[in-house]
Amino acid sequence: MRLMMMKFAFALLCSVLLCGCNGASTPAPTPTPTPTPTPSTATVAAGTGPSAVAVNSVTNRIYVANSNCFGSSGSVTVIDGATNNTTTVATGDCPDAVAVNSVTNQIYVANSSLNGTPSNNVTVIDGATNNTTTVATGNNPYAVAVNPSTNQIYVTNRGSNNVTVIDGATNNTTTVAAGNNPYAVAVNPSTNQIYVLNVNGSSSGSVTMIDGATNNTTTVAVGTGVFRGMAVNPVTNQIYITNWGGTNVTVIDGATNNTTTVAVGTGPLAVAVNSVTNQIYVANENSDNVTVITP
Repeated sequence: MRLMMMKFAFALLCSVLLCGCNGASTPAPTPTPTPTPTPSTATVAAGTGPSAVAVNSVTNRIYVANSNCFGSSGSVTVIDGATNNTTTVATGDCPDAVAVNSVTNQIYVANSSLNGTPSNNVTVIDGATNNTTTVATGNNPYAVAVNPSTNQIYVTNRGSNNVTVIDGATNNTTTVAAGNNPYAVAVNPSTNQIYVLNVNGSSSGSVTMIDGATNNTTTVAVGTGVFRGMAVNPVTNQIYITNWGGTNVTVIDGATNNTTTVAVGTGPLAVAVNSVTNQIYVANENSDNVTVITP
């Protein structure tokens, strides 16, 4: 009797554990594939000629510069990322670039020129109130970048071949000489070095390196061509510059200022860096492709 009860208990245990008494296991069910989500889109109205955009990921606000360079005045459309509701903030003439300091919640808009007349200023938007302040710059401000670590803002002035450095705490300014036609600017907050791309027509290009601690400068030649895009990898301290007039990218080693050239597609116009994977992406306008650089 006792033996029969033990056999019954064993059989019951096997059935609970979904295993056969002969040692055969029940196959696990095939998992159902997770469907790939379909991206959704929304259209948000902006002003005339939206030409630049920057995001404050802390406040979930998006700032769109509406250049309207041949109209009456420029503006910035402020988008609430949670609702897509918008607010319009008036700026100076032809705002061509916008940058955000997410630490101070201040937004910097470079006002270029209206109908060929330079604006010579930057509009500073207080992200908490949307109130604005105007800061004088050099001639024809074109690009702007922020160092959130030092609260310094760098504005390239194409018409006066210099850079206006704005102290974000006071809005006081300092002028630093650059090369011919300073076209783009990028910041490495890790090293406090600022890189200004100077475009000398189609003959040659250079980068003015500004030491953020002293505003002293060093010039690095980047070759011959029409240079357009620039990006910095703050982790590896490498700077990437696209030669739109050719088929290559110039790479500056931020530690030594030595340069190397990497072959890409035709007409490389823009470049972006993923500092986590150390992958660099180059948009080649004339060959209709993207070159992925893996150092």
